[in-house]
Amino acid sequence: MNDKEMSIKTIGDEVLEGKKICAGEALWLYRQPLGELCEKADEIRKHFCSGQFDMCTIINGKSGKCSEDCRFCAQSAHNHTGAAEYPLLDIEEIVAQARENDKKGVLRYSIVTSGKRLSDREIDYLCQAVRQIREETKIAVCISFGLLSEAQYRRLKEAGVTRVHNNLETSRRYFPYICTTHTFEDKVQAIRAAKAAGLSVCSGGIMGLGETAEDRIDMALTLRELGIKSVPVNMLNPIPGTPFAKNERLTMEDMRRIVAVYRFILPDAAIRLAGGRGLMPDKGRGCFQSGANAAISGDMLTTAGITVETDLKLLGELGYEVRREGE
Repeated sequence: MNDKEMSIKTIGDEVLEGKKICAGEALWLYRQPLGELCEKADEIRKHFCSGQFDMCTIINGKSGKCSEDCRFCAQSAHNHTGAAEYPLLDIEEIVAQARENDKKGVLRYSIVTSGKRLSDREIDYLCQAVRQIREETKIAVCISFGLLSEAQYRRLKEAGVTRVHNNLETSRRYFPYICTTHTFEDKVQAIRAAKAAGLSVCSGGIMGLGETAEDRIDMALTLRELGIKSVPVNMLNPIPGTPFAKNERLTMEDMRRIVAVYRFILPDAAIRLAGGRGLMPDKGRGCFQSGANAAISGDMLTTAGITVETDLKLLGELGYEVRREGE
């Protein structure tokens, strides 16, 4: 399709009919008027995902002293941020928070740990926590334990884990500018290992790292190639003590545009507002009307978030139906 034939409506209607848009079309969309773009993205969201909303919460199961040099991260040992440092939490604390989130109606509970990867001993310990959560609650369990092997993912699946979180963070081109201690391909291999073990995968990235619009689109296309159906979209919170502390914060309009274009590229995915949402004046309302249909609620790993109760009220006002396990 050449520029003269392109319109938001034409491209959107083709997406509704099942066409996969290309990088050129996505970049063209990225530069179009925001209101019309977001309106069509929301139409695509309603067509493929109806009014269902996917809410999850996370727990920082092991914090700080991470060997990796991710330039955005408060928990990297290479950065000096004053972030909390502690080993694996007690199993009972992890399970207790799962129970509390289950009572609030949260679909999925994710245990997140710092570091490049957990050891086999640490995985065995957390498998105990997962089994207990599954015995005592209806909440689904997701894990983010670093760059694990297929065999390790299989053990976690047997314990009751259903989804693995592993962000690509950015495009293949830009990744070396944000991390040098592991590679983009390491991320891709871990994602493929999780899928081979029979787990679903949640993967997305952080916006505002200094990447271009092309980088944002390239990452979304990689996610589509990998078959990812849960895509977190984080907005960088420039944390003092990190190399990105002085990055200019993205605007609400920037985030709506990104979310809308991602909906065109990933029409049937759960596009999930994640870190940085609390910095938005409307707490994400505009993005939830521009193609986003999922969120991480509650606190983030090292920063405060938005309460589940506040989110449920907002989602009710927008007419969403919050999903539960098994739906």
